[in-house]
Amino acid sequence: MSITSQSAVVRRLIVSPGSAPRNPSRIPASAAGVSAVLRAFGRAPEDLPARTVVLVGAATVDAGLRPEHEGFTVGTEPTPARALRRAHRELHHGTADLVLVAGFGEPDPRTITVYAVKRAAEAVAEGDAVLGVLDVTAPADEDTPPPLRPLPQPPRATDPDRHRLVLWSGRDSEDEQRVRGELLPMLDGLHREIFPALPTAVPCGAAPGPVRGAAVAVSALAARAVHQARTSDASRPRPVVLLFPGQGSQHARMAAGLYRAEPVFTAAVDAALSHMGDEGHRIRADWLDPARATIGIDDVRRAQPLLFAIDYALGRLVLSWGVRPAAFLGHSAGELVAATFAGVVSLRDAARMVLARVREAVKIPEGGMLAVAASEEQLLPYLTGDVGIAAVNANQQVMLAGSKEPLTEVAARLKADGHTVVTVPATSPFHSPAMAPASGAVEITYRGIPLREPKLPFYSGYTGTIMSGEQACSPRFWARQITDTVHFRDALDELLAADDVLLVEAGPRQTLTAFARRHRSIRLGAGAVAPLLPARPGTPEADRQSVLTAAARIWTEGHDLDLNAVARLWTWGEERVEGTEDLPARARAEAQPA
Repeated sequence: MSITSQSAVVRRLIVSPGSAPRNPSRIPASAAGVSAVLRAFGRAPEDLPARTVVLVGAATVDAGLRPEHEGFTVGTEPTPARALRRAHRELHHGTADLVLVAGFGEPDPRTITVYAVKRAAEAVAEGDAVLGVLDVTAPADEDTPPPLRPLPQPPRATDPDRHRLVLWSGRDSEDEQRVRGELLPMLDGLHREIFPALPTAVPCGAAPGPVRGAAVAVSALAARAVHQARTSDASRPRPVVLLFPGQGSQHARMAAGLYRAEPVFTAAVDAALSHMGDEGHRIRADWLDPARATIGIDDVRRAQPLLFAIDYALGRLVLSWGVRPAAFLGHSAGELVAATFAGVVSLRDAARMVLARVREAVKIPEGGMLAVAASEEQLLPYLTGDVGIAAVNANQQVMLAGSKEPLTEVAARLKADGHTVVTVPATSPFHSPAMAPASGAVEITYRGIPLREPKLPFYSGYTGTIMSGEQACSPRFWARQITDTVHFRDALDELLAADDVLLVEAGPRQTLTAFARRHRSIRLGAGAVAPLLPARPGTPEADRQSVLTAAARIWTEGHDLDLNAVARLWTWGEERVEGTEDLPARARAEAQPA
């Protein structure tokens, strides 16, 4: 059974709503009891997802318990077993993102057993400790609790020709040289089949030192890579900021080398696409088998939803390593990914917002985008018709967008005047006046989506500054992004002025990495940038090697990593026909190799 169709219990605890009276009768479900349930997770109710639902399983319900309590929907069922089964239905019907199932009178008459239930794919992607998945298909009556089954464990990968990380550290330079000196003979004489099973970092069992080294290599080249690696002083690590690119960065099979080869990335892609319904199945089929794709990757119907899923999954992958970003910055459609991580919008609702953009964009006549090596001021005289400044990405790096015919005329004039012009892979004129009808239409959809103030710092490419609560909660602000200019350069200016940071681009093609490397702070070494994926399409192994190289950069910067999580990139899963178990029969047939 696909993980996207399962529900996971991520926490189970027993709550006592108060001192027990002498009468040991079973306590009724009450408003006070529901308040105790909401606070049982050690945080205020406003820190729970907007679509948190409390389902009460109780034989007796107090008359004072209302269908809404402290801003959350409350449902009742006669037994905890029925509440658990209903939780599964609500999660997969899209009416809840988290369900707290409260079994009143369990395990004894004066206590409440609380189950926190989420969609299994999102639980894995978000790093929850999954206690088990609800087997709602097990034959039983409605009042028998569905059994908890363990998540299936993938086979271990032991291919010595897979790239892996080798990390080491020392208390000082002399200690680092000693550790490296002990590591080199071991790697040089190691049987190649043992290489994947070596500890990720040495020395084992000790806190990492401030002088650090890292190598990414296959078994045959490991000793040489460790010998040649440079060390760094990691005593003052710069905060990590995640960057999320938008349309124009996509390419065929982007990041596909990580799918079914790393559990968090895989679950996050599946979770994002599952909120896109049948279209999500088709998007994945086209992604994994572009030779048989029904829609090309540069079409907005594929580029933006798939970029959203890939960017989100890469961000989740970095968080799974134990990295806690200090801020987020997205470019164009990537801003919705940043908003998801900042707590502005749920994954489900962000996916809805992406699909709304796509649905309205395809109604707009065909257009495109151009990258021009010029300043915004130099390009103003060339603007005509509905052609506008789409993005200001860096000094002398501006994008134009507009309908097909006027944009073609502008491109010809620019080339005739000696400007360097590159066509951006896009079929819609995003960030130009041509998109105004789409902007008005998506605003109507966005009004029905719960939006919250950011919980984490989140820089906007549309304002060029840190996102305010008022902007984050405005449907109009999000709708206008379809027509408004992206001021990525200004946002990056403000971000880098606030602190020296390590920028990590969580997306394909290194587009934002190239912009950032042109920034004065990065050129002077005050900040740094590390892309997660290769600059151009390559092999599945190139995807994994690139991600490991980024992990090595984060380690040598001084951030401690969850070594077991990082090691999954070379110890988890095996190659097979990817993603087909989640596809409908027709899409699965299309995804089979010839």
